[in-house]
Amino acid sequence: MTTPETPVSNQPRVPARLVLLSLAALWACYFVVASLRGVAMGYDMFWPMVSRRLTICILSMLLMAAVWPLLQLLDRRSAGARFVVVLVGALPLSIALMLINDAIFADMNAAKEHHYEQQEGKGSDKESGNVRISRDDAGNILVDLPKGMVPRPDASESSAAAAEDSIPASAQKPESVITVYTEKMFGDDYEDWASKADTAFGRYFLVLAWAALYFALVKAEEARAAEWREGEYRRAAQAAELRSLRYQVNPHFLFNTLNSLSALVMIGKQDDAEKMIQNLSTFYRRTLSGDPTNDLALVDEIELQELYFAIEAVRFPNRLLTTIDVDDSVLGAMVPGMILQPLVENSVKYAVAATQKPVTIAVRAHRDGDMLELSVTDDGPGCPENSGGFGIGLSNVRDRLRARYGDAASIVFGKRPEGGFATVLRMPLESGFA
Repeated sequence: MTTPETPVSNQPRVPARLVLLSLAALWACYFVVASLRGVAMGYDMFWPMVSRRLTICILSMLLMAAVWPLLQLLDRRSAGARFVVVLVGALPLSIALMLINDAIFADMNAAKEHHYEQQEGKGSDKESGNVRISRDDAGNILVDLPKGMVPRPDASESSAAAAEDSIPASAQKPESVITVYTEKMFGDDYEDWASKADTAFGRYFLVLAWAALYFALVKAEEARAAEWREGEYRRAAQAAELRSLRYQVNPHFLFNTLNSLSALVMIGKQDDAEKMIQNLSTFYRRTLSGDPTNDLALVDEIELQELYFAIEAVRFPNRLLTTIDVDDSVLGAMVPGMILQPLVENSVKYAVAATQKPVTIAVRAHRDGDMLELSVTDDGPGCPENSGGFGIGLSNVRDRLRARYGDAASIVFGKRPEGGFATVLRMPLESGFA
């Protein structure tokens, strides 16, 4: 038996390679979507923005990868604990990602602000009939009206309204009014903080999405570990069943052989008894030296049966005849150890020992497509009625085939039309040669 691999419970829940791949996929998706959005909106300086965005994605991925060991501490926590910790912990991480975004785009934002200031300065130097809107150091909004439109100090509300009506339509756009009052209410930094908050919240939901993906991977690893353990338990149970069935063969055979040996001693056939003892010793040295759950090459299985025939030939020197016919192409095929033993033993017990006539036991093996077919036949009187021991041997072989091959193997047995009994085994052809 091969040594099992390291249990999954002693390995990292989610491999680092898989974590990095999930992060790369997340930020690659963000990069593609954001770039396509820029194309659709027709943003200026597209390529400088793409290069900076790529840098942001790489740095953000590395930062989130650095946080992964902390997230790994939640692998065995409850779903509620994971939910709360991730909701809270994602906030500082999203702020850090926002700061990375601002730092990378700082030079472009500064250039844009400088451009806007230059445009505003040029507009204030022009003398035109348009309304000029500017801002003082305190953040107050200053509206410069063209000559002839300045209301008198003692003007009434109707006069002020008339002056307002005289402002050109270009200066009365709703969005201009909203901008004026917004800047007056919140000051210079409102737009900057609004942009930062929007970026931070976007990163916040990206972090939550990756955390959800990570815990889904954790669940997948747990399912894989459970499946691995189930497979190990199933294999262990199967090996235990195979050992139990295999050990049922040896005591049964030993019991019959010792009875025969005792009979030889009692009738004074010491030479035959000594020969049987030597053959029995060789037989058990070969059968007990290996793992009973391991398969055996068919050529070795046939040699074991030849030893068994030699042992029984001492008991039935004139009645036991044997024929072994094995195709050379299947000599290296692997079969469960001593799978033929109960079948051969049944033939000796219920055919050879049950009659005074010579009985031929034939063992054959040949290939049938991708299947190996083994048969044990005899030309004796056949299986007697109510032979419990006969059925035990066949049940043992059937159970071993089922434990080893499942539904891929089969056993068929019954009386032959011409007399005697036949048992045919079919199992997958598995070669033991490299």
